[in-house]
Amino acid sequence: MSYRLEPDESVAEGVRRIAQEQLQKALGEMDDPDLGVHETIHQIRKRCKKLRGLVRLVRPAVPDLYDRENTIFRDVARTVSDARDATAYLEAYDALMDHFAEEVDRSAFGPIRRTLTDRRTALMERQDVDERLAAFRETLVEAQDRVQRWQIPVDGYDAVRDGLQKTYKRGWKGQRRAYDDPSDENFHEWRKRAKYHRYHMKLLRNLWDPLVNERRHKLHDLTDLLGDDHDLAELKSVIDEEPDVFGDLDHLQAFLGLMDRRRGELQARSRPLGLRVYAEEPSALVERFGRYWRAWSEAQAQDAERAAPLTLAAG
Repeated sequence: MSYRLEPDESVAEGVRRIAQEQLQKALGEMDDPDLGVHETIHQIRKRCKKLRGLVRLVRPAVPDLYDRENTIFRDVARTVSDARDATAYLEAYDALMDHFAEEVDRSAFGPIRRTLTDRRTALMERQDVDERLAAFRETLVEAQDRVQRWQIPVDGYDAVRDGLQKTYKRGWKGQRRAYDDPSDENFHEWRKRAKYHRYHMKLLRNLWDPLVNERRHKLHDLTDLLGDDHDLAELKSVIDEEPDVFGDLDHLQAFLGLMDRRRGELQARSRPLGLRVYAEEPSALVERFGRYWRAWSEAQAQDAERAAPLTLAAG
C-alpha cells in the first residue's frame, strides 16, 4: 500500500492505514544504520509533513482530530528543525555554486561554506540530538495507538471535499499574493500551501491516474523551485545577521549577488507553473474532482459486479 486512498476501503480506513504506514516508515528510518543523523532528521520531518497533509484533507470533517494531530506533528518536527536548517543552508550553498560553476571561482567563496559547516557542527554539539530523537520516537509510538481510534463520521467525497477546497484556495490566493507583493514571507506561505495541495493530489491520484498524477508532478516541480528559493532566502538572513564572520566583504557581496540572481530565476520559473496549477477557481476544481470521484465510484461498483459469483436459481 502507499500514500493514496484505495478503492477497497472507506475514507476513514484509508486515513488510518496511511497514517500508520507513515509512522512505521518514520520509525524504520530512525533505526536505519545507513542513514546519517542529518538524513534521518530530514526524512522523519518529511513524514510529519505528510501526516499533517493527510489530516488536512479531512480537516473540516473532523476539526478536533485535525487540531490535535496537526499540532502534535508540527511541534515534534520543530524540536529538530534547527539541525535540519543548518544542513539546508549547506545544501543551498552547494546548489548555488553548482548552478554558477562556469562563472565563478568556487574557492573564493570557501570561507562562507566553512563558516556554515562550523556553525552546524557547533549546533550539533550544543544540542542533545540523540535525546531529541528519542523524544521524537516516543511521540510517534504514542501516535500509533491514537491512530487506531481515529473516526471520520462521513465517507466518500463528502469526507475530503472541503479539505481539498480549503487547501487549494489558500494556494490559489497565495500564488497571486506572492507576485503582487513578492516578499520572502509571501513566497514561503505560497510554497507551504502548494506542498499540501501536492500531498492531496498524491492521496487522490487513484481518482484518475495518470491525469491527477501528472498534476502532482507539476506541483512537485513547483514546490522544488519555491523550496530552493526559500532556502536561499533563509541563508541570506543568516548571513545578514553576522556578515563579518563569513569572510572577505567583497567576496561576500559577490556571493549575495549570485543569490539574488538565482532567486530571480527561481521565482520567474515558478510563475508559469503556478499560473497553470492554480488556473481554476477553487469551486471549479472541487466540482471537477467530485466528478472524478463519482466516476471512480461507479467503476468500482462495476468491477465488484463483474467479480461477483453467479448464483443459479433453484427450481
